[in-house]
Amino acid sequence: MVKAGVLYLRDESRRNKKELMNTPTIYTAKVIDVNFGKRVKIVEPVNLYGCIIGNDCFIGPFTEIQKSVTIGDRVKVQSHSFICELVTIGNDCFIGHGVMFVNDLFSNGGPAGGDQTQWKKTTIGNHVSIGSNATILPVGICDNVVIGAGSVVTKDISKPGIYAGNPARFLKDIPS
Repeated sequence: MVKAGVLYLRDESRRNKKELMNTPTIYTAKVIDVNFGKRVKIVEPVNLYGCIIGNDCFIGPFTEIQKSVTIGDRVKVQSHSFICELVTIGNDCFIGHGVMFVNDLFSNGGPAGGDQTQWKKTTIGNHVSIGSNATILPVGICDNVVIGAGSVVTKDISKPGIYAGNPARFLKDIPS
């Protein structure tokens, strides 16, 4: 019988075998120390820890929301999104599938290595929709903004409207 984690050499009799690897440490997705509002819906698996999630929110599967994140009321966070520390999201927002927030700009040529003094914050206003697979660097985004799918937001957005591209740029006003 063939065993997982065992490499069998060319000898078809399988008498000569060599162990491939050690047993890994396996972590389970969890929800730890989260301050939830009312009527929050979560689809597991998720990693949520040390964050605040407002009323009537939805958190999709395979999402990670780290400590010191605040999410307002009526926010929908779709699957496979990553919201890192130092992010604040306003009310009535939509975060599409696979959206990535970044707090480390590698300002010293590489990762900060846990040096939080090098991390930067991100603030998202109210009524902001961020399309799937967008990347949000440490910025401020005002109220009433739409970010197109796949966009990379590298600078503050202070005018309501529709933005897209890499880097994201203003395209047009939101129709009334």
